[in-house]
Amino acid sequence: MPKTKIEEMDRNIYNIKNKDEYSYKTIGLTEDVIRDISRRKDEPDWMLDIRLNALETYDKLDMPTWGPDLSELHMSKIATYVKPKSDMKKTWDDVPDDIKNTFDALGIPEAEKTSLAGVGAQYDSEIVYHSIKEELVKQGVIYTDFDTAVKEYPDLVREYFTKCVPITDHKFIALHYAVWSGGSFVYVPKGIKVDIPLQSYFRLNAPGAGQFEHTLIIVDEGASLQFIEGCSAPKYNEINLHAGCVELFVKDNSYLRYSTIENWSKNMMNLNTKKAIVGKNGKIEWVTGSFGSKISMLYPMSILNGENAICEFTGISFAGKGQDLDTGLKIVHNAPNTSSVVNSKSISKSGGACTFRSNVWVRPIAKDSKVTVSCESLMLDSESRSDTIPVNNIETDEVEFSHEAKIGKISDQAIFYLMSRGISEEEAKAMIVRGFADPISKALPVEYAVEMNNLINLELDGSIG
Repeated sequence: MPKTKIEEMDRNIYNIKNKDEYSYKTIGLTEDVIRDISRRKDEPDWMLDIRLNALETYDKLDMPTWGPDLSELHMSKIATYVKPKSDMKKTWDDVPDDIKNTFDALGIPEAEKTSLAGVGAQYDSEIVYHSIKEELVKQGVIYTDFDTAVKEYPDLVREYFTKCVPITDHKFIALHYAVWSGGSFVYVPKGIKVDIPLQSYFRLNAPGAGQFEHTLIIVDEGASLQFIEGCSAPKYNEINLHAGCVELFVKDNSYLRYSTIENWSKNMMNLNTKKAIVGKNGKIEWVTGSFGSKISMLYPMSILNGENAICEFTGISFAGKGQDLDTGLKIVHNAPNTSSVVNSKSISKSGGACTFRSNVWVRPIAKDSKVTVSCESLMLDSESRSDTIPVNNIETDEVEFSHEAKIGKISDQAIFYLMSRGISEEEAKAMIVRGFADPISKALPVEYAVEMNNLINLELDGSIG
């Protein structure tokens, strides 16, 4: 019998472990740690003030009392800043071999050559490589690491930083603002169309560490952008933490597609925060794939502030043994004739738990708005769990609203039918799952759709993390 795709795959790509080497590391969360991080980055006083205010806020806010159990997380043991033995480089040849080889294996340099207009590569707490095509620079597009943006574009950063996601949003965003490091800054000028995607890839190598990158994207009036975010980490026998932040500003008549493939290891607590503010006739598209991680709490939020603003959300999560993936979205309709379309899917196996939470708020001003929410869950065995928890707050009668949820097990009849045609049971299950995930694959660029399908195969085989 010919090999299946699952058997043919290299299962070790995402679990590459380099020696835990660094030029500097801080552990814990104190004022001295915060001041030390800021001093080493040579930051302006206003950024230090934000960090210290965030630390004070973190200490005041309570831990979430709902969702997955976070009791294994002890911030006093987490390395909050790990500086690799490399500064940011403009050519891959200048990146240290061990780090470069990791990104080579993940396919980042090759993707840059064939399908990307710019790349940022973060390793632990700092960006180690960054590039942007010269034609975009000539058009006025800014794409750089966030630390550089703080120093070279301070007025622009101060105008938008913390304005989409405030420090007081929740405890882990306050943590983020206290210890953030790395990330991306993008500004697309008015009327400029960036047709080839930009990508940032975040790789956490250090055991027992946190990664707290900040991504800030401004798509000015009449402009458009596709941005891809990738994340991965090898598995360790201790808790790692990801608490990044994404702030997106989609101005009037502009468009942004933000695609994410998250493949954290199964010792990772993924407590990420993402939010977009959308202007008149603007459109935000979220395309997300959540794999790996021990725990995820991730709910991208769209605030539709302008008339005719649009949000489209397409996402999938896959929970295997020992995983609790609590994901979903939040949408605020804050203007007339706004619309949102949600297509969410989840897969659980071997006792994994998937929870979908949605919070849709249609305010009184948002007359003639349209909302469509579809949530489908597929359980591959009787041990697994799937929950759907929608909250819909509709404050006007002049709205079209629909919500559909489906939860079911994989069909024994479908498996039997495929096996009767000479297909192995393993491949039959894989075919059904890939078909279930196909709408999300189609929403991704081809190369990343392939990666997502590979991750699904690895999850089915139990080979991730």
